[in-house]
Amino acid sequence: MFGIGSTELVVILIVALIVIGPSKLPDLMRTLGKGMAEFRRMSSDVKSTFEAEVDRAEREQRQSEARKELEKPAAEAAETTAAEAKSAEPAAKQAEAQAPGKEAPTA
Repeated sequence: MFGIGSTELVVILIVALIVIGPSKLPDLMRTLGKGMAEFRRMSSDVKSTFEAEVDRAEREQRQSEARKELEKPAAEAAETTAAEAKSAEPAAKQAEAQAPGKEAPTA
């Protein structure tokens, strides 16, 4: 606790007893204990809030990366489909032109 050994703590208590007096020392210690408990409560609250925010930020980053990974194959598939459709157009026109019983389109 604060790097204070048992010997130093005894010396501090003796000095406090002499300076403050035996009548007010219990009230002071009670107040000090309540203050330390409140400080611990607040620090644990700050710590938990900080950890929650870090977790939320990490989760958002993972979601963003996952969206990018999902969009990349979808965009590549759309490009491939468009390229295949473009390359299939001349073959379809040629097949129509060679079909028996149909006239060749005039351009």
